[in-house]
Amino acid sequence: TVLKEGIYEDFERRQQLLGLARFHTTASGEGVRTLKDYVAEMKPGQEAIYYITGSSLDQLRASPQLEGFRARGIEVLLLADPVDSFWAPNVQDFEGRGFKSVTQGLAALDKVEPVEGQAPDTAAATPQVEAFIAFARTALESELADVRVSNRLTESAVCLVAADDGLDRQLEKLLQGAGRLQTAARPVLEINAESRLVQSIAAIADDRARADAAWLLLDEARILDGDKPSNPRAFADRLSRLFEQALATKAST
Repeated sequence: TVLKEGIYEDFERRQQLLGLARFHTTASGEGVRTLKDYVAEMKPGQEAIYYITGSSLDQLRASPQLEGFRARGIEVLLLADPVDSFWAPNVQDFEGRGFKSVTQGLAALDKVEPVEGQAPDTAAATPQVEAFIAFARTALESELADVRVSNRLTESAVCLVAADDGLDRQLEKLLQGAGRLQTAARPVLEINAESRLVQSIAAIADDRARADAAWLLLDEARILDGDKPSNPRAFADRLSRLFEQALATKAST
């Protein structure tokens, strides 16, 4: 942690300190690795050193934002110290490779081939899913900057990411908690077009049920991001309505 504070504060010795520092990564198991190790094993087509920041290693390892990177064998730095959120966005490069948060903007994964046996995660959405995404974009416009198909999700239905020009989400939370940022930017909700849950929701005809489902997907993404639903009462009401509708449908058949 002390070395990382130096990376943030000591510009003249930054490259030396980056070389000395050790990091937990998605490829390190319980150990740690150097950035030199990371760069030496970057995948063909990979353009950046990817990282994710958060409050604990367990939370980071379970993050849905990592799914598309795992599918392509791309190593990601797991940065769980508070200072990580400050130095990582401010370091220009290491050995000519820039740093990029996996929770920020579009995931540039199309240039890296999937690991053998891993299904590609860039399939186009069906017209029905596209229609639901357009519906969700309108229903959730007060909370989100956009709703779009994800190329970083392979298992989870949804995740939240920062807009292309927005702050890293963990840094934004830290700044808000310290009173240095009054208003958070609206995030982007990414949807896995191949998720069976998303495809089932997209088939719902009733607009109220579709709106409930859209809000529940947003709250699911918030929970996966380590947050709580913004309105717990509304979350519970929507969940109850969908349960009741599902049970009524099952009883009628």
